[in-house]
Amino acid sequence: MDVNAAVAAAAAIVGVLTGVIAMLAFRWSERDQKRPTRTSLHTDPVLPPGVDTVLSVLRSSAVVLDEGDAVVKASSAAYALGLVRGGKLAVDPMLTMARDTRRDGEIRQVELDLPRRGTGRGEALAVSARVAPLGSRLVLLLVEDLTEARRIEAVRRDFVANVSHELKTPVGALSLLSEAVMDASDDPEAVERFAGRMQIEATRLTNLVQELIDLSRVQNDNPLEDAEPVRVDELVAEAIDRCRHAAGTKQITMAAAIGGPGGPSTEDGGGSRAGTADLHVWGNRGQLAAALGNLVENAVNYSPARTRVGIAARKVTASGGAHIEIAVTDQGIGISEKDKERVFERFYRVDPARSRATGGTGLGLAIVKHVAASHGGEVSVWSSEGQGSTFTLRLPEAGVARDRAKQHSALDDEAGQSAPAVPSPDSSESSDSPRYEPDSSPYEPLPAPEVLP
Repeated sequence: MDVNAAVAAAAAIVGVLTGVIAMLAFRWSERDQKRPTRTSLHTDPVLPPGVDTVLSVLRSSAVVLDEGDAVVKASSAAYALGLVRGGKLAVDPMLTMARDTRRDGEIRQVELDLPRRGTGRGEALAVSARVAPLGSRLVLLLVEDLTEARRIEAVRRDFVANVSHELKTPVGALSLLSEAVMDASDDPEAVERFAGRMQIEATRLTNLVQELIDLSRVQNDNPLEDAEPVRVDELVAEAIDRCRHAAGTKQITMAAAIGGPGGPSTEDGGGSRAGTADLHVWGNRGQLAAALGNLVENAVNYSPARTRVGIAARKVTASGGAHIEIAVTDQGIGISEKDKERVFERFYRVDPARSRATGGTGLGLAIVKHVAASHGGEVSVWSSEGQGSTFTLRLPEAGVARDRAKQHSALDDEAGQSAPAVPSPDSSESSDSPRYEPDSSPYEPLPAPEVLP
C-alpha cells in the first residue's frame, strides 16, 4: 500500500512538472513569435500612426531605417532613384548620416552627386538628403532630386553671361567711338567716319535687344491664344521682302516655289512675291513670319555674292496628319557635323568672324526653334560644308492644328482646368507626329556655290 502510494505521488509530481514545463514552453514560444525580427520589419506596420500616410504624399523620396539599418519603409521614388536595393540603403554617405543621427539625434542635411544607374555616360544625379530621428529607434531620410533645378540654373547662368558679353561688345565700341569723336572734333572727315561706325554699333545693339525681347516672348507666350489661318505664300513673300535690300546688295537671287514641283514659282534678282497656293498653317502670324524671316536672312547673310537662295513649300501627309514644310536652301559655307547639333543654341555661331561682319546675334535660330515647337512643329537642318544648307520648318496644316486645339480645349473644359493645346516650347517635337530626320533633306540642294552672270 505504501509502495502504491509512493508511485502515485511520484506520477503526480511528474505530471505536474510536465504540465509546468509545457506551459512555460508555450509562453516562451508566444513571446518569441511576438518579438520583431529584421524580416518582420519590412512587412509589419511598425511606423508610428499617421507617418505612412504623410510619407506617401511627400514629393521627396522617403526612406525609414530601423536600428539595424534595415529599410522599414521606402517610397517608389526612392527605388527609382536607386537609393534602396535589396532592402538596404545603397548610398554609403546617406547610411553614415543615418547612423550619426541615430546616435546623437541631430538633424543633418547634405547635397550629393550620385551616379546614374544604367546610363553608361557618367551622368551625375544631384540630390539633397536630409536625415532626422523618427521616434526612439527609427530614422527618416528625405531625398530631393535637384538635377533639373541645377540644369535650369546652369542654363540661366550661361544665358546671363552670354547676354552680358554680347551687350558689352557694342556698348564698349560706342564708348570708344564717342571718345574718338571728341578727340577728332577738329577733323570733320574723322568725325563723319566715327559717327558712321557708331550708327553700325547702335544698330547691332538695337537688334540684339530686340531679339532678346522676341526670344523671351516666344518662350513665355502661348501663340495659339491669337491663332488664325496664315497663308504660306504670304509668309514667304514677307520673308523675301524683309531680305530684299540685303540680297540686292550682294546680287543674290531669291527663288520661291509654293505647293511642290507643280506649284507656282517666281525668281528675280531682288526677290518677288510668290503666286497663290492653297497652303495654310495655324498660329500666330507675327511669330511665324519672324521665324521664316530669320531663316531667309541667315541664308542671305551666309551666302557668297551672286549666288541663289531658294524657298520651297509643300504639303506632306503623315500618320499624325497633314503638315506644311517650308525649306530655305542656300549656297553658303555650309555647317560641319559637330556644329549641326548646336546651331539652334542661343548665341552659338558657326563662324563668329562672319557673324560680326553681318551683325548676327546668334539668337535667330533659337527663336525659330521655339516658334516651331510652340506651334506643334519642328525645325531641322541638312548641310554639307562648302555646298550650302537647307533649313526645313515643319508645321501642322491649319485644319489639323485647329482641330487639335479644339480637342484639347474640350478636354480642358471637361477636366475643369486649362492646358496648352500644343507641346511646351522646351520640347523638341510634336507628341503625335512622326519624328523628322534632321540629317536628310527632302528637297534637292542647290548646286555648289557658283557666280551667276
